Amino acid sequence: MEFINSAEAKALRLPFSQAVRVGDVLYLSGALGNRPGTLELVPGGMEAEARQTMENIKAVLEENGLGMADIFKCTVMLADMSKWAEFNKVYVGYFDADRLPARSAFGANGLALGALVELECCAYIRNRPAA
Repeated sequence: MEFINSAEAKALRLPFSQAVRVGDVLYLSGALGNRPGTLELVPGGMEAEARQTMENIKAVLEENGLGMADIFKCTVMLADMSKWAEFNKVYVGYFDADRLPARSAFGANGLALGALVELECCAYIRNRPAA
């Protein structure tokens, strides 16, 4: 197993790793719509938080030599299920229409930092040796 944290993530001293590699799978911890390197959510509601969440996931993938096309499974947690369609409008823009990851979504009774959305993903690592 390889436990992965960027320098920014290490500086926040959070009680989890950004990602963990096990074999050919990179398991990403739940991401929020926080500004990178801070515990401050972006302003602007669901659309803004969803976009920043996706950008935060994209950044972790890129730091590990991967991209959004490598994601095969996502779990979406929403503070308010009535915002599901708003989230989806942003989410689908990050994937090819014919390569959408398998996904589950559920409502949560509160998310870290008071976030509106949290997203965790699993990505497939092709032909990349472990560190």
